[in-house]
Amino acid sequence: MKKQDKKTAAKQQKRITSIGGSALIEGIMMRGPKRTTVACRVDKDTIYTEDIEVKTFSSRSKFFRIPIIRGVFGMIDSMRLSYKALGLSADKAMEAGLVEEEEPSKFEKWLDEKLGDKLMNIIMVIATVLGVALAIGLFIVLPSMLFTWLIKPHIGSWSESSTRLLQSAFEGVLKIALFLSYMLLISRMEDMKRVFKYHGAEHKTIFCYENDEELTVENVRKQTRFHPRCGTSFLVVTLIVSIFVGLFIPTFPGIPILRPVLRLLLVPIMVGLGYEFIKLCGKHDNKLTRILATPGLWAQRITTREPDDEMIECAIAAMTAVIPDDGSDIVNDCSCVK
Repeated sequence: MKKQDKKTAAKQQKRITSIGGSALIEGIMMRGPKRTTVACRVDKDTIYTEDIEVKTFSSRSKFFRIPIIRGVFGMIDSMRLSYKALGLSADKAMEAGLVEEEEPSKFEKWLDEKLGDKLMNIIMVIATVLGVALAIGLFIVLPSMLFTWLIKPHIGSWSESSTRLLQSAFEGVLKIALFLSYMLLISRMEDMKRVFKYHGAEHKTIFCYENDEELTVENVRKQTRFHPRCGTSFLVVTLIVSIFVGLFIPTFPGIPILRPVLRLLLVPIMVGLGYEFIKLCGKHDNKLTRILATPGLWAQRITTREPDDEMIECAIAAMTAVIPDDGSDIVNDCSCVK
């Protein structure tokens, strides 16, 4: 979308909704205050929709709704919902022949015979553990160790505060560079290109609703695909927050491994602060929140693409299903400060 179109869309925005979503395999999940719906394209003329749910932490106790804490457990809830929605969309895509299912190997057949329905859960647990371990290694341990090996020997007798400032900046920039490089790499995959197009359809549809326009393909198409309340923005913001948190973590000259250990223990704080920041940007639309949201919006140039009409139709189907009749999704109505 052209720069002028983005400005026009922002000026037209009349309300801000709590409805959010995520892109799936040939589909979209939209999450409203009362319903969460998955819409999947199964053929050119048919969209399959199904409601899904998980028991959220916020529904169990007021403790999980406390600022900062709610961000950590909210992310866990979102991951559980996304996992369930992704599994549903993958099943529908394979049933429709949109995704080719490879012939299982002898080992895979043996595992299926021995473990049955438990196999997928075991695979997901192993994949999650490996993924978390890789993330810790790349985004916490590696930046700290690289600073110790490459930079620290050359800074002489800097003060503790100066060293901590330089190390926080170095680690933060490296983590953001690693994250953006990873996103750029996977964005070149054909399957991910389609997912990113669905991601763009999700954002454009939410903006269309927030601009109080009828949810039609034509109206959705003209919206911007960059939304401040987005998972990509959340990740970028959390990485930026980690730079500032790092300013308060000692460098431990004699035991450098202690710094990444402390940083790991503080991850929930960083996630909670990132969540509150995104929530602030999602609730208010003014010059300050637009400036603060800019880094995340830049990153969305990688993780969103312009969708085709069939993808937009899918997003509209999911969005329409979760809009409540009582307006309980509206968090800010006609009060945007320009």
